[in-house]
Amino acid sequence: MQGKARFIFPFFQAGIMAFLMTGFVTWLNLGLPSDFVLRWMLAFVKAWPLAYLAALVAAPFAQRATRFVVARLEGTKT
Repeated sequence: MQGKARFIFPFFQAGIMAFLMTGFVTWLNLGLPSDFVLRWMLAFVKAWPLAYLAALVAAPFAQRATRFVVARLEGTKT
């Protein structure tokens, strides 16, 4: 990925992942108390920036690993 897309894509991907994971983990830890949504959103707002930074750092490694696996899989197809 090149240009601005290499920063924008991880922003949205991290947001979606942080939203889903914080909701799930909040539910696992608390069940469904009356302030569930508030607690979930507080966790999400704290998690998204960290998830974004992690996605920026991990993206190059994930891309290389993907290319490696795909090359191996395509190499075994004959």
